[in-house]
Amino acid sequence: MIKLRSAMVLPLVAALAAACSKTPEPTATSAPEAPATSKPAEAAPAPKPAPASGQQAGGALAWDAPASFESAPNPNSMRKATYKIKRAAGDAEDAELSVSQAGGSVDANITRWAGQFSQKSDDSPKRTDLKAGDLKVTIVEVKGTFAGSGMPGMPASDPKPNYALLGAIVETPSGDPWFFKMTGPEKTVTGARADFDKLVNSLRVK
Repeated sequence: MIKLRSAMVLPLVAALAAACSKTPEPTATSAPEAPATSKPAEAAPAPKPAPASGQQAGGALAWDAPASFESAPNPNSMRKATYKIKRAAGDAEDAELSVSQAGGSVDANITRWAGQFSQKSDDSPKRTDLKAGDLKVTIVEVKGTFAGSGMPGMPASDPKPNYALLGAIVETPSGDPWFFKMTGPEKTVTGARADFDKLVNSLRVK
């Protein structure tokens, strides 16, 4: 093995040390992308409420029933509502208020109601036209001997003297009138007139 002279080794070691001490050059790398500066998404505008529609054909009625009118089951599908009115002192029966909707003119229905009394007082039927809000209402009063409603499927009843009918025929936007018909002993029906008028005055289209 060849031995190197010390004079040659020392310069070689120094050169190697100098080469190792150099700082390595950085390798080329891609510059980091700048963060996106896009505008935040704007919130979608809230949908506009639909315009209020007018009264639609077939619109239902609403009303406020007085506390003295006790709600009762409807005897048939034609009834919208049924109320019982407690009998006045001395009367044998309660009165009943039926609410229904059917066709026919106002005059034809007044004639039909009057025909349910076999004997009528001289001023029967009595008719009064009025307005409940925007609704045209015809009030009908009949007094005498009540022979029954004459409705199909309803049992026949014995004639009832000293009876009264107090009704309201309400003309609606649909063209089909609503009927609020109270029948019962005259004293009871007369005593319930103030509450009946309150109900009529509260009538409105839903």
